[in-house]
Amino acid sequence: MKEKPDSTPPPLIWTQPAPRRRQSPLERDEIVRAGVAVADEGGVDALTMAAVARRLGPYTPMALYRYVLNKDGLVDLMLDHVTGEIPLPSEPGDDWRADLRQVALDSWHMVKRHLWYAQLVPTRPPLGPRMMRRTEFLLQVLIRQGATVGDAMTYTALLDRHIFGSAQQEAEELAMRRRHGLHTPEQLTQAITAARELASGRRHPALTEWMTSPTGVDMDEQFALSLAFLIDGIATRLPGRERGADTAREDRGPSGAVR
Repeated sequence: MKEKPDSTPPPLIWTQPAPRRRQSPLERDEIVRAGVAVADEGGVDALTMAAVARRLGPYTPMALYRYVLNKDGLVDLMLDHVTGEIPLPSEPGDDWRADLRQVALDSWHMVKRHLWYAQLVPTRPPLGPRMMRRTEFLLQVLIRQGATVGDAMTYTALLDRHIFGSAQQEAEELAMRRRHGLHTPEQLTQAITAARELASGRRHPALTEWMTSPTGVDMDEQFALSLAFLIDGIATRLPGRERGADTAREDRGPSGAVR
């Protein structure tokens, strides 16, 4: 009778002791930085243990495992490492909207520097110390406004879905443009204008008008605008807030900036 395969998941890097120092010049942080560089340059598909080993010098992939456990361990360490690029105050300030907005914008800028982050973060548990510190800060911002822990976690998850989902969409759009040789905004505009007959031939007058002379805000402005909508929505769910109104609401322009 065959034994059933072991279904026990591999241990998380965070539950394992840090590797002991040896005579080898390799360090865990050095491996993590090399992994980030490989992913920044080539994306998720380029991130292999062999590629990271080559980046470090005359090492084999096996030489890395005692430092990072396995590839999942390396990914966990990389995600936590770049999360540390997001500045966080020691505690929430007086303006809860400004706190949420700033962490979201700083997270957005970080993930745009590391587009692989948006693809990998949903695949791993967010248990690194820097990731948990960021989550705790957002939870405390919302709890201090009267949200329960459960509701605060829901709103934090919605913010992260917006941040990382938007970044993943940008990564896919960038890849599509590169495949079609559209490397500048001018080339993209020309391609849209050239395709306007596809819309006019199907009797779509508004779309045809836009494709004839494309206008609109860029991805950063779209992100700020939708972030403002999301924070406004959270405000209506907080205890003591009237639906559709918030005493701390600011008058915003189309980009989400305060007028």
